[in-house]
Amino acid sequence: MIDVLMQWHTNFFDVERIPYAIVAILITVIIGMITGPIGGNAHPFLWQIYDKLFGSIGDRLDKKHRPPADLIFRGFMLTALALLASVILVKGLQLIILNPSYGSIAQTLVLTVCISTGALWYALIKLYFAMEKNGVVKGAYYAIARSSRANLNASDDYGITRMAMNLSVQVFDKGLIAPVIWYLIAGMSGAIIYVVLAALAWRFGKNGTSKGFGNAALALEKLMGFIPSILSGLLITLACLFTPTAKLHKGLIAWIGHKNRATYAQGSFPLSALAWGLNLSLGGPSQDLNGYAVKTPWVGPEGATAKNDHKNLRRAIYINVLAHILLIAILLGMYLWSGVLQGTELSLFNF
Repeated sequence: MIDVLMQWHTNFFDVERIPYAIVAILITVIIGMITGPIGGNAHPFLWQIYDKLFGSIGDRLDKKHRPPADLIFRGFMLTALALLASVILVKGLQLIILNPSYGSIAQTLVLTVCISTGALWYALIKLYFAMEKNGVVKGAYYAIARSSRANLNASDDYGITRMAMNLSVQVFDKGLIAPVIWYLIAGMSGAIIYVVLAALAWRFGKNGTSKGFGNAALALEKLMGFIPSILSGLLITLACLFTPTAKLHKGLIAWIGHKNRATYAQGSFPLSALAWGLNLSLGGPSQDLNGYAVKTPWVGPEGATAKNDHKNLRRAIYINVLAHILLIAILLGMYLWSGVLQGTELSLFNF
């Protein structure tokens, strides 16, 4: 039985990558909390690079008057071009990572640009304190609007808070859990390819309401991100157990075929778990930065309020931080368990 567990454990992912993942997470926590979102964007830095490279090109190609078939083809070609660029990037990085002299450090640093943690907390906490003291001001929600690609100028405090809470689970799922899982499974190549697809889906997918241009990126990102989103949702649900006033049993109900659950492109299991766990109504229609109407459905239990104030935002931040802690605990547990399966003694303080 031990041999079977050991074979499954080692074949599913490389346990030697777990320490690099943990260190990368801690680095992004520290740096992100110090610097805040770079350029006002709380998503991984690599998302921002691909946004700079392909964002304006995509905007010129994504014309509303074009027929859907034409938009789908244009989006497919742009996605293929971005993936080709990612393959070239991976090949170049492999030459650095495989160097025994500094490959470990390089591998950790590359992973840090594929994930995001502290920058998100910085943006959420800044908004929370602004709402608690004087109400929302434009500087406080700039990072939320930029990261969500949402026009919040016409939104009230409740709408801004909902968008911030939506963002908290989106970044946790697609900006941390999925890249880390693909890094453990397929190394830096898996992480980078997923991050590129997630960046394109964020930039052009419009939360699943794209007229066709973002379809290719959304479909490929879902193919790689569906299983990680389940883990993200489970961690959000479990974090409700330790959050004051949150309801674990309601978070569990969100998994059992109820209506008003989030679509995958909108936020999937993590957003549904957050909405049900806090008994709130999240999601809802919005407008993106280009003036495009994003008509996403409401998510949450029947009768839940959509008037989310700073107290609800505080609970969402608390859940997000706890979910990060749970992730690190799971990674440490898997690493220690791998040592037990292999009959070796592991020590975190081996001097």
